[in-house]
Amino acid sequence: MNPFDISCKDGVLAVRFDAEQAMLSWSLTRPGFRRATSVAWLQVTDADLPVGLDPRTLLRDRLASAGFGDAVQMMTSRIVERHHHASARSGRAQAFCLATVGLANAGRVGEPCRAPETAGTINLLAWVNQPLDEAGLVEALSIAVEARTAAMIGLDWKPDGRTVATGTGTDCVVIACPAEGERQTYAGLHTDIGATIGKAVCRAVEAGGREWLAERATRTEGRNA
Repeated sequence: MNPFDISCKDGVLAVRFDAEQAMLSWSLTRPGFRRATSVAWLQVTDADLPVGLDPRTLLRDRLASAGFGDAVQMMTSRIVERHHHASARSGRAQAFCLATVGLANAGRVGEPCRAPETAGTINLLAWVNQPLDEAGLVEALSIAVEARTAAMIGLDWKPDGRTVATGTGTDCVVIACPAEGERQTYAGLHTDIGATIGKAVCRAVEAGGREWLAERATRTEGRNA
């Protein structure tokens, strides 16, 4: 049984843990190493972000009103009800990933940016049941990002018609683990921790990406009908 609950209501997707977790992310409002009991996604539209409005202010205020002011926070234009999750296990390590996947803003790392069709981003939480020290959290975060990229390559999505996208320009990844207990330092590809994180993230992002691509194909067919 996982030590957390998932809720999705009124444009807010959230994971609330039973106990404080150690987290690392580049969240707009709570970046870096943090201790928190929840992670929350806020669904927004272009109308929510007029020119001149600081998105961090919107994110803080909306999620505080929803009861997630202390959460590690992310923002997405994806309909949050269309989230995807996956779990994996290896040895004593168990990992879970919850992701929202929108690919309109997708591109390939190292290539020039293009104007996106609309807003779109990949936002994900990867949690593992093994406590990690700071070095372990950094390595686990790198594994989660690598898994996101592997899933994108597997989708074979070519926004420009030529090169496969490896992510979007506004992705955000949160890695989390128990704050208490004997902390591990290593979370690379050859560890059970790294293997479970990678598998869970790949599965969730690939599922979310396939759903987004199917929706896009349906919209395109509708315009051409």
